[in-house]
Amino acid sequence: MYGNTFPETLQCLKTVTSLFSQKVLVNDLKRLSAHGGASNLQAQRQFSVSHRLTAKVLPPRKPRERVEIPGLEMVTYGERMHYVPGLTKPSYPPWERNYKDPRYYKAPPVHEMPLFKEKPCYVYNQRTSALEGVRQAAWLTKTKMISGFPPQLLSMAETPELQLPYQDERVENSIKHARFWDMTVDRPDKGKYSNTLLLNMLHLCATLQSSHPAIGRRILAENYSLAATWKRGEDLFQIRGRNGLLQSSMDPLPEVFGKKDVEDTLNHVLETFYPVSPTIDLQKTIVYKEEMNSTGFRDDYPYPHAHTLYFLESADPRCKLRPEQFRAKMVMFTFGNALARAYKLYGTQPQSVLDRPITVQAVGTNGRLFQFLVFQLNTTDLSGDDGIKNQMWLDEDVELYDFAKVRPLIKRKQVKVPAGLAGYKPGTFSKFLALYLHGAV
Repeated sequence: MYGNTFPETLQCLKTVTSLFSQKVLVNDLKRLSAHGGASNLQAQRQFSVSHRLTAKVLPPRKPRERVEIPGLEMVTYGERMHYVPGLTKPSYPPWERNYKDPRYYKAPPVHEMPLFKEKPCYVYNQRTSALEGVRQAAWLTKTKMISGFPPQLLSMAETPELQLPYQDERVENSIKHARFWDMTVDRPDKGKYSNTLLLNMLHLCATLQSSHPAIGRRILAENYSLAATWKRGEDLFQIRGRNGLLQSSMDPLPEVFGKKDVEDTLNHVLETFYPVSPTIDLQKTIVYKEEMNSTGFRDDYPYPHAHTLYFLESADPRCKLRPEQFRAKMVMFTFGNALARAYKLYGTQPQSVLDRPITVQAVGTNGRLFQFLVFQLNTTDLSGDDGIKNQMWLDEDVELYDFAKVRPLIKRKQVKVPAGLAGYKPGTFSKFLALYLHGAV
């Protein structure tokens, strides 16, 4: 034993200690299991949750109440300019700066603000997720919805003379550019390739300017602010915010519905969703400007007429809307652009029937599915459910292609989806082109 070295002795001590601790733990477990205490041991040892998470949240500390006795002056250490034990902490009036500093700005109480109103206002913005989707948007805008694509525009889409030369090949190359050639990763970001695809398709449509000169009387605007106000029943509604890419024109769009179709809306009954309130999920505010109507541009803007609005489903990464709520957003902002233009032309007084209805189009996409909308504003008298209604065509979930895979999809050693572009549908781009050429043919 005396011949052992110190490291060997230390190793022996560690082995004996570990064996002793294991024996003690086994004896403890046997004794606890005999008395039914194994569950208590497991309850005390919380290996899955940290101690900080299992602790109770301490209640906030209550500030000490300052007692003021009339006729008794507190002795403070304010004159000594440093802390003195036993003396009271001095209290000073709040310091008011003689200059404006936005870092220390304190808003006045809500009831003292100049824009405070007793009657609330319900605001729809670009991040609003309406529970009832398109049905709620149709009720808010007093609109009759028709599913499908307008027949006159569908006939334009099927006309070979209005199509691009080598159209299918060029559109397929645009899709491949957005999905494959413009990426350096295996799984591209939806927000990037959907924006690239939309710009590529707009570029293809703009190549027809030589045969249709009216296309040159348009311009694209981005990040403009829209504002429109209207009354629905006894409630006041506003739509505000930035909706995306806008193509505006020098000339207004022609009407999609005839006078007879407009008169037929007198007997149409708007769909309700009782007991759900129509104002659900809208922002309620009591500080607002009553007559807030703006197209987002100056009065002398040379392209005053909104032509087509383009929406990207993944434009805002902090707000992802479901497909139904995304289509409701398209309806609301298309209606807002038409209403703001109507106020510029006919004034803010409600008009039961507009002399010339205002037509605005919209296209929404996520990079594969497209939503096509054509909205016609027939009236600005939106307070009641009777009278003339607005109208819209809505074509939902139109596929441009089935798959665009960087790598093939293989299941059970079989190629289910090959790599590359598969299932291209030429009719979708024809509809996109028909909306673009609307008003220029």
